[in-house]
Amino acid sequence: MNTYRPHEFGKLIGKSTHTLQVWDRKGILKAHRSPTNRRFYTHDQLSDIMGVKADKRIAVSYCRVSSPGQKDDLLAQQKAVADFCMGAGIAVDEAIVEVGGGLNLKRKQFVRMMSLVEARAIHTLVIAHKDRLARFGMDWFEHYLEQHGCKLVIINNEALSPESEMVQDLMAIIHCFSCRLYGLRRYKKIIKGAISDNTDSV
Repeated sequence: MNTYRPHEFGKLIGKSTHTLQVWDRKGILKAHRSPTNRRFYTHDQLSDIMGVKADKRIAVSYCRVSSPGQKDDLLAQQKAVADFCMGAGIAVDEAIVEVGGGLNLKRKQFVRMMSLVEARAIHTLVIAHKDRLARFGMDWFEHYLEQHGCKLVIINNEALSPESEMVQDLMAIIHCFSCRLYGLRRYKKIIKGAISDNTDSV
């Protein structure tokens, strides 16, 4: 049985650890206690609070663009996903739409959706292209979804994956590594001195 520490459980349901402590004291959501009196929560509690029932799992579609200026791209993506689901006979219970970068894994709707997957509330997830879920790490996400009983359906329509977004994400990665390299230059003399000291001591 999966168990979660208070801060882990809080992130999954969108509540602070302080709120969980208040709920525990008031009996709203009682925490379990370990032999060392540490609080923890169970997967069943996660399912209950997310409103999940074994016979009430849902199908979800997820559409995303990186910026508000991509309104037309988002509308085209939504239509393509809706048309695909209709043709494939997939009855979508919730269509999630989000504006946020593919490198940002703290997107509000993305986090909520993954919490639902964790709670086994979603049986099917439909996306237009694999990078709509995340720019990198799709092998891990596919494995995660499979482990939680969620079927991932990817239309993989390249037209629904704007090239401009990839350029923006690549620029963000280059900027990140450039900053790190710049930071390392500050320690160049220290590193050289340490190497020199080690060489002299041999």
